[in-house]
Amino acid sequence: MQLTANVRAVQVPDNNPMHPQFTTIYLVGKGQVFTIDSGEDDERYRWMLKGYLAASEKAEIGQSAVTHFHADHSANLRWLREEFGAEVLTMRNAPPLLGDRLPDRGVRLLDDGDVVGPSDTVRMTVLHTPGHSPDSVSYYLEDEGVLFSGDTVLGGSTTTVADLGDYLASLQRLRALPNLRLICPGHGPVIDNPVAWIDEYVSHRMQREQQVVQALGDGEAHTSWEIMERLYTDLNPRLRRAADGNVRSHLRKLEKEGRLKVYEGAPRTPDADAQTRAEAEEHERQETLRLADQIREEQRRRAIFLQENPPDAEWAEPPRYQLL
Repeated sequence: MQLTANVRAVQVPDNNPMHPQFTTIYLVGKGQVFTIDSGEDDERYRWMLKGYLAASEKAEIGQSAVTHFHADHSANLRWLREEFGAEVLTMRNAPPLLGDRLPDRGVRLLDDGDVVGPSDTVRMTVLHTPGHSPDSVSYYLEDEGVLFSGDTVLGGSTTTVADLGDYLASLQRLRALPNLRLICPGHGPVIDNPVAWIDEYVSHRMQREQQVVQALGDGEAHTSWEIMERLYTDLNPRLRRAADGNVRSHLRKLEKEGRLKVYEGAPRTPDADAQTRAEAEEHERQETLRLADQIREEQRRRAIFLQENPPDAEWAEPPRYQLL
């Protein structure tokens, strides 16, 4: 989908309740394009991207940037390097978080304020915008007023927050960008009223903080899960852990401000035998998944082979045809 003169969106349908509608990979520039995010480690993301490139513009990927380390944005970085030879760009503090998703070579580490892009005329500013994650980064194409926000700002919903103080500061920084016209989020539709949308995000966080304070207003000590259940009364159960994480981000902010007394919990001591069994079971699961991926790849290659070659296995002598 064409968004501006130099920006296209490859929207991959998604049914994950954490990011409903679709996950988006953005293409910037022409010819040797610049991609923002790579999608999940799933064949449909790779096929959608390759299909779009082949069918729409005969382009290749020269550089691939990532907005943060979460797997739904970074899991295909190695594939992009292997398939296209793309240089991978990520924030300087991201490699320990990305781990083996990063290719062994061709990685460029970014700092806040760096300028990157596919050509001398299409350039983006790197903005470190922590809060959703410590390595969250946005890319700003100021000439066209386009901000690529990853999960810092989503289309159609709020996002999860790890550090609320950092997050609110990041939102204020984005709100002040000159010429801001569009926000291209990692999930959900493009946002064409960016300042009003960011203001709504900030207002939502302030309202949620007030609700957390009110939930603690009975003078008793409560767990974050108990507070979450009070605040999120009509929530998809699959989103409870995420909601609890958001509550804890508010509690950490209130603690830093000296507004809470915190009673430290006592973590469970894992049973050594149970932990050994769990590790063995996880190893077996991972090996099964690896073999399944191998079989799927063999089937894919076999299907391509059958399409490209004559059906010799079906005939001892194939039929022949001649005009009378």
